[in-house]
Amino acid sequence: MPSETRAGLAHSPLRTRAADNPWAVLALLALGLMIAFVDRTSLSSALADPGFVREFGLTNVERGWLSSAFFWSYGLVQLPMGWMVDRYGVKRPYAICFVLWCLAAAATGLVTTLSALPLMRLLIGVTEAVVVPATYRYLANNFDETKKGTALGIFSIGGKMGPALGAPLAAWMIVTYSWQWMFIVTGLAGLLWLVPWLRLVRDDFPTPGQLAAAGRRAACVPLSNLLASPVVWGGLVNNFCYGYFTFYCMSWMPAYLVEQRGLSLKQSGLYTFFSFAGIAIVAAIAGWAADRIIARGHDAVLVRKCFVVAGFIGGTSVLLGAYAPSLPLALFWNVLSLSLLGLATANNLALCKLTLIPTQAVGLNTGLQQVATSLAGGVSASLSGWLLHVGGSYELPMLAIFGFLLTGATSTVVLMRRKWAPRADELAPEAATPAMPLPGTY
Repeated sequence: MPSETRAGLAHSPLRTRAADNPWAVLALLALGLMIAFVDRTSLSSALADPGFVREFGLTNVERGWLSSAFFWSYGLVQLPMGWMVDRYGVKRPYAICFVLWCLAAAATGLVTTLSALPLMRLLIGVTEAVVVPATYRYLANNFDETKKGTALGIFSIGGKMGPALGAPLAAWMIVTYSWQWMFIVTGLAGLLWLVPWLRLVRDDFPTPGQLAAAGRRAACVPLSNLLASPVVWGGLVNNFCYGYFTFYCMSWMPAYLVEQRGLSLKQSGLYTFFSFAGIAIVAAIAGWAADRIIARGHDAVLVRKCFVVAGFIGGTSVLLGAYAPSLPLALFWNVLSLSLLGLATANNLALCKLTLIPTQAVGLNTGLQQVATSLAGGVSASLSGWLLHVGGSYELPMLAIFGFLLTGATSTVVLMRRKWAPRADELAPEAATPAMPLPGTY
């Protein structure tokens, strides 16, 4: 290589952006997701606390609506957040939203009226909406197909360890101190994450020229192209069905273990930990295993589809727990069913948001897919509360989970096909070869 070429590379933007360690940033993104889930699921432990329920006079239906409040605002701003990170990068939008949601989570411990509780949940939902679109914007440009499953498996650990660690921690703090201190401490403690984030992640905020080029680049896959793709609709179905089960576990599992299976609040936190630790471990292993199979020359779409279907079918064993005649058997199926769903976790995320999606539209598509995920959270929390009210037990809520998981497996087989992937329009030459790297393309 000529010396002038080597010198040019040494001082080029491409060389500068390589200073980021993608695996270190991935670890921070996973930790950020874990903190987000701690803050969004801490309410579940409070809703299983008789003192909290009595203080606000909550019925089962009201508990369901309160659990769902987060997801309505979370889903509403997913598309705008995806649009934003495609154009404005990851570092600053994430940091600003992170501070706001931590403060809102802490402020939940200071409310004294029922009307203020859903207001705090709505605010947390709006600000946490940046997490997933920003993460996929980063992953799409830093990890190739043979590493995406592993990366997403690691990232998904944060989403599973959040409730796994948050549930027992929140339960312990409520029992030892109070529900007020639980919200305040868990909310403010997360702010420590900002220190490594601001130090380690490159500032990718665009100049006016980069912003214009980023807009042209993102415009080559408009929302209409995404909505015309059966793959995108299959992803929406999959993410709704997957999310329905996981958000049921986050919203109602502590209450189910206390009210129907007779565990104490501390014991319910422990078994919630086992369930979410199980799905986190299986998700990481399944993502890595799929990557290894793909690296050996097998079709990425087919490999990931097989894992997704296996995960959805394995998750249906939750229904066996609903009808289990003994506590040990019920707890066994409770933990195993969510753990088996981990076979689908990383591979479904890769399939719906990366493998079959043009890179230019990763943020926008992720925001769109997250609308389905957040809708699942809202529907799961409120519908489960209503089914519990109607049936008087948790059998009907678990039967609904069974139906949604079968729907997800069917959607994966029928709709997730390479030939139906979203179409990218022709990219203008000035957008295809910008003078400087675009935000989010490192």
